[in-house]
Amino acid sequence: DWPYLALGQGVRRLHVSAAFNAKAKVSMSRFEPSNYVSYEKLNENVNIVRKRLNRPLTLSEKIVYGHLDDPVGQDIARGHTYLRLRPDRVAMQDATAQMAMLQFISSGLPCVAVPSTIHCDHLIEAQIGGAKDLARAKDINAEVYNFLASAGAKYGVGFWKPGSGIIHQIILENYAYPGVLLIGTDSHTPNGGGLGSICIGVGGADAVDVMAGIPWELKCPKVIGVKLTGKLSGWTSPKDVILKVAGILTVKGGTGAIVEYHGPGVDSISCTGLLHTLTTAALCILCVLGMATICNMGAEIGATTSVFPYNHRMKTYLEKTGRGDIASLADDYADLLVPDPGCEYDSIVEINLDELKPHINGPFTPDLAHPMADIGATAVKNGWPLEVKVGLIGSCTNSSYEDMGRSASVAKQALDKGLKCKAAFTITPGSEQIRATIERDGYSKILGDVGGMVLANACGPCIGQWDRRDVKKGEKNTIVTSYNRNFTARNDANPATHAFVASPEIVTALAIAGTLDFNPEVDYLTAANGEKFKLEPPSADELPKLDFDPGQDTYQHPPAEGGSKLRVDVSPTSTRLQLLEPFDKWAGGDLEDLQVLIKVKGKCTTDHISAAGPWLKFRGHLDNISNNMLIGAVNIENDGINKIKNQLTGEYGGVPDVARHYKANGLSWVVVGDDNYGEGSSREHAALEPRHLGGRCIIVKSFARIHETNLKKQGMLPLTFQIPADYDKIRPDDKISIKGLANFTPGKPLSAVVNHSDGSKDDFQLNHTFNETQIEWFQAGSALNRMKELQ
Repeated sequence: DWPYLALGQGVRRLHVSAAFNAKAKVSMSRFEPSNYVSYEKLNENVNIVRKRLNRPLTLSEKIVYGHLDDPVGQDIARGHTYLRLRPDRVAMQDATAQMAMLQFISSGLPCVAVPSTIHCDHLIEAQIGGAKDLARAKDINAEVYNFLASAGAKYGVGFWKPGSGIIHQIILENYAYPGVLLIGTDSHTPNGGGLGSICIGVGGADAVDVMAGIPWELKCPKVIGVKLTGKLSGWTSPKDVILKVAGILTVKGGTGAIVEYHGPGVDSISCTGLLHTLTTAALCILCVLGMATICNMGAEIGATTSVFPYNHRMKTYLEKTGRGDIASLADDYADLLVPDPGCEYDSIVEINLDELKPHINGPFTPDLAHPMADIGATAVKNGWPLEVKVGLIGSCTNSSYEDMGRSASVAKQALDKGLKCKAAFTITPGSEQIRATIERDGYSKILGDVGGMVLANACGPCIGQWDRRDVKKGEKNTIVTSYNRNFTARNDANPATHAFVASPEIVTALAIAGTLDFNPEVDYLTAANGEKFKLEPPSADELPKLDFDPGQDTYQHPPAEGGSKLRVDVSPTSTRLQLLEPFDKWAGGDLEDLQVLIKVKGKCTTDHISAAGPWLKFRGHLDNISNNMLIGAVNIENDGINKIKNQLTGEYGGVPDVARHYKANGLSWVVVGDDNYGEGSSREHAALEPRHLGGRCIIVKSFARIHETNLKKQGMLPLTFQIPADYDKIRPDDKISIKGLANFTPGKPLSAVVNHSDGSKDDFQLNHTFNETQIEWFQAGSALNRMKELQ
């Protein structure tokens, strides 16, 4: 055996050659000492592709093409060809991990082929405070946590216990590094782009492919360049960069593209550097956490992912999180981890940070951007409630040490003047490490003293895990958050809640002022003694001076000897977990007379298709979770929600109930939708549920990327109107036949024949994006079925 040298506390091991002259091997993480960073392979592949394409490459192209399964033979055309890739690792949050692990169990494979982790962050409901909420969640979700822990142990997957923190912060602290390709079963996986990684959100079936050692398919992304110039200052933060970009590109402007940040402003992003003091805090530097915030919320513009080039701030962060050896290796390959000079982007957005002002986006959509200076007048004009009922900071987007410090800086100024928050105020630390460190350094006390409640290290209200009791359902009200999404009813299940998204420091200021029309740049508060004062721009350290406090040890290693002797039991009477049955194969002909189940009007996100919140408890039980299918979608026939006509009985009922009735009577059905159908979360349940309840096809004007892929994986037909106006030809009681499936081929449209109840007909062309492999998924009934056929 080769000798090994342990460095530090046994966290790192370097492979030393017998000749003592081989380059040291560096572990990908302290939890997987025998899996190594492979910059040499990445560089080799990049050189092959660069020579083939005969042009400079963007950073995202380098990382993506550097992970090609066949860099010599792969067809590469941005926006057109499908790439077969070999990701370095997989990460799954507990809500999506249930279905991913159930699918992996169905595959019959003994162990995962790449490093993989499960993170328990989604099932903890915010109610009365961190410790009690966590204890309650462990009790309520014991069956699910036990399943995930035992499945992780059996199949070689690392398990982060409830209380560890939010998946994306854990990845940033432990697994992301410049040049890695990581896929995660959550749409905000791109958070890792702040550390120079290509991290892409996917459905669980995609994760199963990678865990099974099968090349993962991704349509070759276009590359949108965002050129940053100038410097952030004052109240303007990294969050304002992405709030501005969202306003420019809209919720679908990044679809099919990677957003790559570059330019001189990149070296000027985070709102305080390690050496900054109060007097210099007006100038901001773009640090890893600020870059992560920007990449995280890139999911709201539909982007495949976002990424920043390697720089000295990434090096510092790696060193501060115990990964100095990766930083040293990245230095050796620094040219590989930045874009080539002269590379070209498909389009460019330019933002001058000198001119950027604090923004707030919303309500009801994350791309409705407003400068803070304008929001008060806009709210009055539109009848949005000015009183801020609740301010919420944290989430996977803004829960770093610096975020907490900047909010504490604002809170301390209020406390010094004898003020507390007028609104309710909640704080969600991103990880156990962040929680322990802000408690040690006094931030938690300041935020508590100003009126805040520290919640568990989990997603909480950001994903609807919030037992909110201060307003009644249907009561019109305003909340402000530092989260990423503000779709209707997302946070509190109240469709009348007007949710706005801003930076943590702006949210804190608004919670103190208690009104939406407070602009901290120019407006004054009244101190307890009656004096008027302005809040100063916040100041905080980017990283803790005393290093991070790791807090409690919450990680479970898979057994070193493997899990072949372990069992994973799922009770047949469980309401939370259900083993999967294979979907039926394509019968070989066209799909005739599919009943229109619902014609959806307007925005239809994955929250509308498969709601989260209280439904999260059924994420491992396909039949039970299917009872929420499309219950949030608006029916164009009557503008009703969860009220459609059963064409067999003539009665109105809930969408899942009517779908079940059709299925029981052998009637397959189709959903018709609008633009950007399926935007939002990566939840594949939004694809599994229609398939389970008898759906065969979804026809829309356009799809969000992840949802379209999820539908294909489950054997559904996601199709788009060749002429978008053909949407208007379809009536709620129509039957639609899909023609041309016997000759289903890439790039060749299918056709639809629409039979109206009055005996008339319409026909039109339907486009698709299936490639040959994906057509095989459809014919086999699902990607998992096809995997089994090939074993």
